[in-house]
Amino acid sequence: MIVDCFPLRVVRVRRNGKRDYEPVAKRRLIELCLRPGASVAGMALKAQVNANQLRKWIRLHRESRAVEHGSLAAFVPVVQGIRSPEVEAVVTAPRRTTAVAVEPQPEPSRPVALLSAKLPNGVAIELACGERDGELVKAMIEALGAS
Repeated sequence: MIVDCFPLRVVRVRRNGKRDYEPVAKRRLIELCLRPGASVAGMALKAQVNANQLRKWIRLHRESRAVEHGSLAAFVPVVQGIRSPEVEAVVTAPRRTTAVAVEPQPEPSRPVALLSAKLPNGVAIELACGERDGELVKAMIEALGAS
């Protein structure tokens, strides 16, 4: 079963030197590489193809399977933003409303103060504090004092 795909049979050599391989044997080689513990470099040597090319085929195979199965990414990045009353109005607006005027959020203010602390264990911390960060700075100082 495994022996019949080594080495890969070249079906055609293009004018630019690129080779087209037998599709069934190529697919079988990719499936062998996807098995746990398989060495892609070792399989590439046995099949007499470039290891980087084989890795590209594996990547394309995985991408095509993901599209076929309609799978979504397992990780979705979450970005935390500043909540404001204007944004809340948009979020809680009734469905029949078609448009809500929202004022653009002001640019983040430059730091009003810079706080730096050197802890007894040698850790140095620098905080850039804005006008609205009073409670956060207070919580940070309390947390640092508790340790």
